[in-house]
Order: sequence, then C-alpha cells, then structure tokens
Amino acid sequence: MTTKTLRLRVARITPVAEGIRSYELVSRDGRALPDFEAGAHLDVQVPTLNGMRQYSLCNDPGETHRYVIAVQRDANGRGGSRAMHDHVHVGDTLTVSEPINDFPLLYARSYVLIAGGIGITPLLAMARLLERTGAEWVLHYCTRDAGRTAFRELLSSPSFAGRVHLHHDGGDPAKGLDVRTLLSTRGPGTRLYCCGPAGLMRAVREAALLNRWPWEKVHFEAFTAAGTAATHATPEEDFEVALRSTGQVLRVPAGKSVLNVLRTHGVKVESDCEAGSCGTCVTRVCEGTPEHRDTFFQAEPAGDARMLVCVSRARSKRLVLDL
Repeated sequence: MTTKTLRLRVARITPVAEGIRSYELVSRDGRALPDFEAGAHLDVQVPTLNGMRQYSLCNDPGETHRYVIAVQRDANGRGGSRAMHDHVHVGDTLTVSEPINDFPLLYARSYVLIAGGIGITPLLAMARLLERTGAEWVLHYCTRDAGRTAFRELLSSPSFAGRVHLHHDGGDPAKGLDVRTLLSTRGPGTRLYCCGPAGLMRAVREAALLNRWPWEKVHFEAFTAAGTAATHATPEEDFEVALRSTGQVLRVPAGKSVLNVLRTHGVKVESDCEAGSCGTCVTRVCEGTPEHRDTFFQAEPAGDARMLVCVSRARSKRLVLDL
C-alpha cells in the first residue's frame, strides 16, 4: 500500500441523507490532485484517533480539483465516523493517503451495480464515469427509506433516468430488492459490482452462485470483517489458533474473526481498518495454512507465513500464531 500522504483542506461539508455527510477535500494551494479511478478510496487520518479510516471516493474520477467522500455516523462503530461528524469542520486540514484502488472497474460490455446504504459511495463514482463515457449500465440502490438514501436528488436527476432504481424496504429486507430475480438473467460480457451491508452482499453472492454467474465477473467491496465474510462463496468453518508464546489454544467459530477471538481472551494485536486493507494487524504464522481474505496482499503474495487476523481465516484445522 502507498504510504505517501497529502494535506487537504475541507472545502465543503454537506448533509446528503439522514446521518450521512459528504466531505469535499481540495489542495491547500489550488493545485490539481493526483488522479484516481472509480472504486478507489482514501485512508484518512481522523482527528482524535490514532489511526486511519478508509472512505471511498464518490465524485467523478475525471475531476482533478477535488476528492469527495461520504461518512455515515455509526453510533456503534469504532469511533471514526463519530469523530468525522463531531470534530471535522470546513476549513480544517486533513491528512489523507493518495487514492488506493482495491475495487477497480474492469472493462465489460455492460454493468450491474448493486448498492446498499453507505455502500453507494464507490458505486456512485462508477456510475458517474459510466454515464459520462456512454457505457451500458444500471444501478440498484437499496435503503430503508427515502430519508436515508444518500445523494437521492442526484440519483433521481434526468442524467440518471432509466439507469438508477431506488428500493426502500422499510427495515424488512424481504420487501426490498429481489436480487434472485434481478440476477436470473445475465447479458453477454456483463460484470456485477456490489457494496453494502453484509446481509445484502450475502444475498447477492448467493443469487449470483444460484444463477451461475462467472465468479470472475462478480466483484464486492466490503467495509467490515462481516462484509468480507459475506462475499466469500465458501461457508465459514470453525478452526483453532494456538499462541506460540503460551501454547494457549482458542477456537475461532464461524462468523467471528481471529482478531475478535484474540481480544475476547485478552490478547492484544494492533489493528486499524479491520477490513483487510491496511495491513496493521499482520501476524506471523508459525504452523498451518491461512485462508487469505484481505486486499492488502493483492500486489504482493502473502504466502503461508503471515496473515491479517482481522479478516483472514484458516484452510487447516489449526494455526499457530507468533503471539
């Protein structure tokens, strides 16, 4: 991952839905910003926190004068979104990384985009690019109600007419988008992109498998460990981790990360993003075979000697960790 950082001024903060604000970031001297591609994110140093948080860029990648991110306030989160809402103001300077893209928009004859909640952010950048370049695409955006639909006015504008479909379920997923029916047909050369809550991504994954979508044409962006687990085609199984220093053996059940199990038992491991992208929690594996579910090691193969304990699991029944 890139370590180069930028110091950017907060030029505008705009409410875009209930509990969601967009932040427009510009250079302090008026210069053009480094290019970015649709699907990219920024690592943002959040005030009051000792760490970075990842936020997807949602403006048109053709823009060079600004970056726009959106943050949903999460009262039950790890504090990053609350700090952004409570402590970041227009005129402040934020330290951010140059754009990083773990969710690239690959060439296709047509595209199906499925977003849920704050997961609209990377897909909005894709939609802007696809619309500008005349590509064939459609976006389905799932939210609880109109008030929680980020960028609703933009998505309902004439430029997106016939391409964007908004779905409100009132809190009952059974009343929302029928992804099985939506994905029951696939045009030649179509790619599927999805970002949203774990439940939505799990439903999309299952529908894509049921309808035999080629897996190399299906792409997910997960913001949490639960989301990462939901996007994998194989079900999770229990396994054990042993700590080399003490010999203690801990069970990691399906649905829980190694990191969470370690924390529960008082084992401290430094972490940050907890979504498999930053590399902070990389841990040496002494024995066993990890199952890598991160994006951090995409450019550099991880092998079996290390893993990110926030999202990755095990192919073997036991892992011995250098802890």
